[in-house]
Formats: sequence, structure tokens, C-alpha cells
Amino acid sequence: MKWSEVCIHTTNEAIEPISNILHETGASGLVIEDPQDLIKVRDNVYGEIYDLDPNAYPEEGVRIKAYLPMNSFLGETVEQIKQAINNLLIYDIDLGKNHVSLSEVNEEEWATAWKKYYKPVKVSQKITITPTWEEYTPVSSDEIIIELDPGMAFGTGTHPTTVLSMQALETYLTSDDAVIDVGCGSGVLSIAAAKLGAKEVYAYDLDEIAVKSTQQNAKLNGLDNQIVVAQNNLLDHVNKQVNVIVSNILAEIIIRFVDDAWDNLVSDGLFITSGIIQNKKQLVKDKLTEQGFEIIAVNEMEDWISIVARKK
Repeated sequence: MKWSEVCIHTTNEAIEPISNILHETGASGLVIEDPQDLIKVRDNVYGEIYDLDPNAYPEEGVRIKAYLPMNSFLGETVEQIKQAINNLLIYDIDLGKNHVSLSEVNEEEWATAWKKYYKPVKVSQKITITPTWEEYTPVSSDEIIIELDPGMAFGTGTHPTTVLSMQALETYLTSDDAVIDVGCGSGVLSIAAAKLGAKEVYAYDLDEIAVKSTQQNAKLNGLDNQIVVAQNNLLDHVNKQVNVIVSNILAEIIIRFVDDAWDNLVSDGLFITSGIIQNKKQLVKDKLTEQGFEIIAVNEMEDWISIVARKK
């Protein structure tokens, strides 16, 4: 079978929203070629295992690659992708070169091309994310292993916005907490919450592909009975009382459901937000404090922000 590789040359800031656009249009096997990965300092705390070829990376910006089946609707789909990406300018997202190209690949190439980018990664003191096909031996007795298959997921779970979210969960989540994951994507944050001791996790996403992906990854990690997954628009019509709400999503989306997050948290409950770019940090902080939240932590990684707020 023939596949078309869609390649977008853009910026680091645009990775998350463009990745969502690609998945919403049915793309598979997402690859992100970011030259920053070649120069990152790999410290001993969160040692990452990579074997990267510098020739595979752009000199500036990033390349996002995804794969679409070759069919009669391909041209239409690519145009939809281009339009959706251009619409991100409304949110002041820097698209950089914003160059979209297509190339044809065989199924065998598609099936293996992205696997070389995905190795076990230790993302926090306890959590390591590993692909299903990689052999990995825990280095400590309390290490938490999350298995993902990015062929059916929304990425490797190692983007800074996801890492910030998991580090916040590890810091603030306590045993037997109830958790809501808004915009669950691959389900990696729901799985992390459950493995960190949450007694119940509710995972919501508007995208049907995300719902299926979370269900599959939860099952892969033996947590399908602990994580309740449902298709839903943010927290519309959700009426829970949980200890923690986590959401790794665009700042413009976060501010739309701050009031619903407040209503679904117990007193002293925590709202962990991520996916926030630098110039939107104040926007989110202002909305949270206006609602009555107390900002207890603002964490940064590369150009991304995570904010932890408490319901007072």
C-alpha cells in the first residue's frame, strides 16, 4: 500500500496545535524533527536514550511529519490541513516557514520510519515512557513505566508540555486522589495519574481518535478498569468532585473552561494546566485568579509554561 508523507516546516511553538490538526484529519505515525534534540543537555536525573542523525534535522525550525493513505480524497485532506494550520494565526501562533510538502512512501517505510525517533525516556524522578517494542529494565524499584504505542497515539509523550504535566502530577498528586484529564489525547497523563496512585481517572476528549487511543493505551498498561474514557467537549455537562484536573491544551482553550474546572474540584483541589506559550502565560494566570484560584506554581521548559492552581 502507498502512503503520502505530509511534512510541515514550522516552529516549536506550533508543534502541539499542528499535531492535533494532523491527528484530527486521520494522520498516523507522527514524527517531529527538532534540531534542539541534538543539543539538549542530557543530565543524570532525566537521562534520555537517543541515537540521532544530525542530517535528518532542519537547520532552523522544526519539521512535523505524518502519514496519510493515498486515496482520491488526499488532495482535499491536505488542503484542509493547510487551512487549519493557517487559521492558527488567529491565536498569534508563530508558524515560521509554514511550508507543507508531500512525498510518497511504501507501507514498509512508513511502518518503521518513525520508530527510530522513539526510545525510552525518563521524564521525571519516577516516570519513564517506553515504546512497546523496546526492551527496558527499571533502574530503581519505585520507577514507574508507561508503555505507549505511538502508532496509535498522539506522539511519544515526551514533548515539554506533556513532561511538565507529568512532573506536576508526580509532585502534587496523592494516593487515592480522583483525577480528570481534559483533552486526554493518547491518554499518557491519565495513565501517569493512575500509576502515581489515583483511585479513579476520568479522561475526556472531543476527538474520537483520541478516545480510542486512550482506551487502547490504558489497556496496554493494565489500567482499562481504572481509567474511564469518554468523548466530550472539555468539561461540558460534567459534574464531578475530584482532587486534581490536568489539561495539556492550548491556552485559548484552557481559559474557556476555567469556571467548569472550578465547579468540578473539591475545596483545595488542584488545576494543572500546560500547553501554554510564553506570551499567553499572563492570560491564563489572570483568568485563573479572576475565578478565585490561587497560583501555587509556574514551571517552564524550553518555551513552554505549566501553571498549577489551587481552588481556595
